[in-house]
Formats: sequence, structure tokens, C-alpha cells
Amino acid sequence: MLALQWLQNARTAMDSIEQTQMENIRNAAGLMADAIQAGRWVHTFGCGHATLPVEEMYPRIGGFVGFHPMIELPLTFFTRIVGEMGVHQFVFLERVEGYGVEIMKGYTFDPRDVMWLFSHSGINNVNIDIALESKKRGMKVVVFGSASEARGRTTRHSCGKTIFELADVVVDSCVPYADASVPLKNHQDKIGPVSTIAFVTAVWMTVTTVAEILADRGVKLYIHPSHNVPGDTTAKERLDEALHEYKRRVAGV
Repeated sequence: MLALQWLQNARTAMDSIEQTQMENIRNAAGLMADAIQAGRWVHTFGCGHATLPVEEMYPRIGGFVGFHPMIELPLTFFTRIVGEMGVHQFVFLERVEGYGVEIMKGYTFDPRDVMWLFSHSGINNVNIDIALESKKRGMKVVVFGSASEARGRTTRHSCGKTIFELADVVVDSCVPYADASVPLKNHQDKIGPVSTIAFVTAVWMTVTTVAEILADRGVKLYIHPSHNVPGDTTAKERLDEALHEYKRRVAGV
């Protein structure tokens, strides 16, 4: 069954992350914990389906304040497929060098911040722009993606480097470069991509490690509670507290 083939491919990616990436995850989490403890941000960015791990981590039940999603709508919302903000436009825009420079102008950064980027292939210009601009501002850059599979690939950026070559810490998603993983008879292209499940796995392994580091340091975390649990009479108060802390940080107080 193709369903079981896909499931095994997903498990293989997850197992490979566990077997090979724990030290890198710990190193990335250490940088992020330092930023959050300093009252600063871990900015998160990706294009296309690489925005899904960004949306997964915050705001999210079980997530906590300190992660700042940077989601550029034309690089994200292409569920209309064709027409306005369709797939053709997205594929074009993520390859436009300089677009990421303009995106960075819309935010305020600090050298104590961390930029956390998601890029499966590592070769497209917008993500590389963001990495270069982040480093210019003194931020540490953490990149998750198919790093080992990207070795030897030609970047599209004039800097001559892939995003993995620019990172301070890389966590390999352990996913095949083609992403789709299940062959289908009578077809050239495979089906069943696994990059999203790998990204989300690595995200929660990292975020829980950040939480563990901060809790061990005695730092209070502002966690988003579930507001659907019967009998939890303080969930709304804890949610309000988390959102208040988020607003305080956004305001730079």
C-alpha cells in the first residue's frame, strides 16, 4: 500500500532527525533560549509550505511567547492556485533577489534576536536575502532544511551561497531533495512529500528544548493554554497574560 510507504518514509525522516540532529537542535535551542530570556525575539520565516512550521509554533496551544512569525502573504497564501496570488506568482516571487531585503525593512531587529529560517532546498533568493540581512544586523541565523541533500546544489543568489552555508546553526530535516517520496506507477513524478512532517517534528523537538533550558534557568514562560478543557477556570486569564506579554515585547517595553 502506498499509504504505508509514505508512513514509513515519514518515520524514516523523523528517526533520522533523532539519530543525527540532536546536538544541532540543542545548539539552536540554546541560542533561542538566550534571546527569549533577554526579552528579545526568535523571528521565524519561510516561503510556501515552509511557512507551515512557522504557523505551527506560535500562536499555538502549548506554544509560548518569544517566537515572532514573519509571514509574507504573497509568499504564503496560494490556495487559490491560479488567478490572484496563484502558484505562478509565488514561484516567481520566491526567486526575486532583493525581495527579502524589502521584507526586512518592515520590522525592528536587535543583535540579541535570532532568525529561524525554514527552506527545504536552500537555494531560493528570498530566504537567502533574509539570512544575509539578519547577519548584517548582528543576529544569529538558524536554518532548518534538507541540508545534506543540498550539498553541491547551485544557489540562485548572487552571493554564491546556499542558505545552509550562511547559517550559524543548521538542523537537517533529513528529507530527500525532491521532497515527494512515493513512486507511482505510470507516472514520472512521485507523490507524498515529507518535508512538512519533518519540519514540524524538528520544530517541536527544538521548542520543547528551548522551554526545558529556560525552565531550568528559572525563567517564566508565557504559555498558550488550551481554552477547551472543562473545569479549567483560569485558562482565559493565562491566555490574556500571554497575549499581554506578547504585546509588551512587540512594543519594545
